[in-house]
Amino acid sequence: MRIAYLATADARGHLMRSQLLTHALQARGVSVQLITTSDEGQLFLAGFGLTATVLSRHYSVQFDMQQNMLRDATDANVAGYIFHPNRMVRDIFKLRHVLRENDLVLNDSFHPALLFMGCLPIWRHKVVHIYGASLRQALETNFDGRIPAIVARLYSRIIAFQINRARARLEHDFAYCPTAERVGNTIRIPTPVAVVKPGNIQSDQTPVHVAVYLNPHFCDAALAAALERGIADTGLTAHFVGEGMANRPGWVAQDADWATRAASSSLIISAPGMAALSIAQVYDRPIILVLTDQPEQQRNAARAKELGLRHRTVVWQGDSEMFAASIYAACEALYTDVEFAASDKADSRGYDMAVRRLEIWLDELVFPDSSGDS
Repeated sequence: MRIAYLATADARGHLMRSQLLTHALQARGVSVQLITTSDEGQLFLAGFGLTATVLSRHYSVQFDMQQNMLRDATDANVAGYIFHPNRMVRDIFKLRHVLRENDLVLNDSFHPALLFMGCLPIWRHKVVHIYGASLRQALETNFDGRIPAIVARLYSRIIAFQINRARARLEHDFAYCPTAERVGNTIRIPTPVAVVKPGNIQSDQTPVHVAVYLNPHFCDAALAAALERGIADTGLTAHFVGEGMANRPGWVAQDADWATRAASSSLIISAPGMAALSIAQVYDRPIILVLTDQPEQQRNAARAKELGLRHRTVVWQGDSEMFAASIYAACEALYTDVEFAASDKADSRGYDMAVRRLEIWLDELVFPDSSGDS
C-alpha cells in the first residue's frame, strides 16, 4: 500500500502526528510519501529521520510573536495563495501525480489544494482529511462576526461541502473515547500520542520537573524570560524546547525525545494544542496551558476545563511580572498536588493507552473502509 501524507507546517502538532503515523505505517510495510509546506517543517521532520518534500512556501497561517493568530493577514495570505495563478493551481498540477502514484492521500490539516481536489469526482476517492475537531470549527466559523452574516454562512457551507465530499474524514480530539466512532464517512478517533515505555528515561538524561514546549510562533524574549523566572522561583528544574527561543541560553530548538521527557516529568507547560493535551491526558500529567488568541486552541482549553483535566491556564498580556507570578502560582498549585504524583502503574496505563490509540489509527489507514461515497 502507498500513502502520501501532506502535513501543514503552521504548527508542529501536524508534523508530530505525521511523523508518528509515518514511522508506524512504515513498520507495517506501508510506503509513505511525506509532504509539508515550509523549509522549517522539512527540517523538523528530518530531526525524526524522515525525508519530506516541500509542496509550496506560499500558504501559511500568520501569527505574531506570542502565537496570537493574525486573522486579516491570514485571510490575505490564503486568498493570495488560492487566486494567484502560480500558486494553488501549480500545486494542484503537482498533486495530480501524487494522487496517481498513491492509494490514499492524507490532508493534515485542510491544505486548500487538497480541499479543492478532495471534492472533485476524479480525485475525491483517494483524499482523506485529518483534522482536530476544534480546528474544523475554527475554519468553518472563521468569518463569523467579521463580515455580513449571509456571506459568512455561505463560506461555512462551501468549506463544509469540500470537507464532506472527500473519501473519508479522520476527526481527532484528545478527549475522544479510545475507539473509532463512525458517523457517516467521518471517523471520530482519539488523537495519536507518542508511545513511551514505563520508566523510559535514558541514562544520559537528567530528569526534570517541568517539560516546556512552545511552538515556533513564540519568539518574544520578554515572554520567555518571564516564563523562566516563574519556574525558577519555584526551585523546579525545567527542560525548554522552542524553535522561536532557540537562541536563548537553556533552550533547544527541537528535541525528538520531548514526549518521553514530558511523560516522565511532573508537570508540562505548553500551548493547548491537541498533541500536548493528549500527552497530559494519556500519561496523567498536569499541564499549564499558555493560552493565546488562536481559535482552535481556545476551544481545546475550554474542552480541558469541561473534562476536568488537571491544568491551569496562563495568558501573556505584555506584563512580565504578572506572567511570571501566574507561572509560579500555577506550578505551585499543580506540582504540590501529591494526588497526581507519577507511579509505575500510571506509566504502564499511559503506555497501554498510547499503543491502543496508535493501533486504532493504523487499522483505519491500512484497512480503510471502501464502502462508498459520503
